[in-house]
Amino acid sequence: MNIELRRLTGADAQRVHEILATPEVATWWGDPDEETAELVSPQDPDTTTYAIEFDGTVVGVIQSSEEQTPQYRHAGIDLAVHPDWHGRGIGTAAIHRLATHLITERGHHRLTIDPAAENERAIAVYRRLGFRPVGVLRQYERRQDGTWRDGLLMDLLASELKMP
Repeated sequence: MNIELRRLTGADAQRVHEILATPEVATWWGDPDEETAELVSPQDPDTTTYAIEFDGTVVGVIQSSEEQTPQYRHAGIDLAVHPDWHGRGIGTAAIHRLATHLITERGHHRLTIDPAAENERAIAVYRRLGFRPVGVLRQYERRQDGTWRDGLLMDLLASELKMP
């Protein structure tokens, strides 16, 4: 899979907004304006956001958040891929690449991801890579309409990462 991950910059803001504004992505991510601002300029110094490029085109974003406290050290991952690129293995490859980086270069032994509990497509991708359900986070996320939805906390130990 010919994908590249590179640090997101302000120059990517319009494309990131386009990705987050598609109905298929906005359903899971929320307000595209707010989310774009946070991805392009994360307020947390332990958060890093990358553009996912496929053949030179930005097709998605992937983010890692690292917990630095020694007794709880781990990293979390978030992902969004433009729907025109769904079903091609791009998200799977991007997660695998970032997970490998977090494990081998950043020294994390455990990774987490927390999709909406009803996001079956994302959950299937994460399972294929070795993530396991840990538990349901009840009323975890407020939707744009004000209702709450559950999240599924999943984790993966370094030794459990599978090839895509």
